[in-house]
Amino acid sequence: MRERPAGGVSGYFAIVAAVGLLILAALLALIGFGLMIAQQPLGVILIVLGVLAFIASMFLFKGCTSVAPGHAVVLQLYGRYVGTVRQSGLRFVNPLYSKQQVSTRIRNHETSTLKVNDLDGNPIEIGAVVVWQVRDTAQALFEVDDFEEFVAIQAETAVRHIANSYAYDSSDPRRMSLRDNADEITSKLSEEVAARVASAGVTVIESRITQLAYAPEIARAMLQRQQATAVVAARQLIVEGAVGMVETAIEQIERRDIVTLGHAERSDLVTNLMIVLCGDQAAQPTISTTRNRQPGS
Repeated sequence: MRERPAGGVSGYFAIVAAVGLLILAALLALIGFGLMIAQQPLGVILIVLGVLAFIASMFLFKGCTSVAPGHAVVLQLYGRYVGTVRQSGLRFVNPLYSKQQVSTRIRNHETSTLKVNDLDGNPIEIGAVVVWQVRDTAQALFEVDDFEEFVAIQAETAVRHIANSYAYDSSDPRRMSLRDNADEITSKLSEEVAARVASAGVTVIESRITQLAYAPEIARAMLQRQQATAVVAARQLIVEGAVGMVETAIEQIERRDIVTLGHAERSDLVTNLMIVLCGDQAAQPTISTTRNRQPGS
């Protein structure tokens, strides 16, 4: 079932006509009662006409419906969908139609904090907000039981599925994670929520992850793991830089012919430079005179 526009005209003319008929009905009733008291047959006819005018005015009043901005009115005739009035203002439709207003404004739905397992099996807490709007009022009312509840449930389902499909964080740059690839993850979340709620005539404008953290029972352990990973990565970077500096130092010493380095001297130089460059504490210089001593001195 798809939405279709319903025929309707301006309701202001109907209101004026309804008020005029109501006044006419009152006048006919008063005149008719006066003539009946005077025992004239014309009084009954006027009273009947007054009743008919009153009924006609009630029908006109009933056919008038007010459509607020950002709302639509869905019309039904004895259970059959007739159409939807989206034009705001006072509109007049068939008085026999039943009318139901549906908000077409942009809405927010914020999921509760969900506790789920990520791709690696670690328990995490995640929450999201979904910005949505009713696109097709006929689908929203007739395809699902309660479209607002439907959106809420499908949004939480999509958030759980996304959380299960990716790891919280990853050391592999080729592997997407919830923490490091927020833009890509939210884009996929929007696509999944939109696909799930399309049958309800709802369009998803945006979705964002509002909360993301490890569950309390493993938060401390995961923090220690992150710190250890950071320390290892930093050490690896320091070692790579130190090796390059040692290599450059040996090449420049030999190219400038500052001193001739044998295998033992080169080994000592590499050891000392690596200790100085990779150590956490400041180097303590020592002077060795062992190699300068003459035999027997």
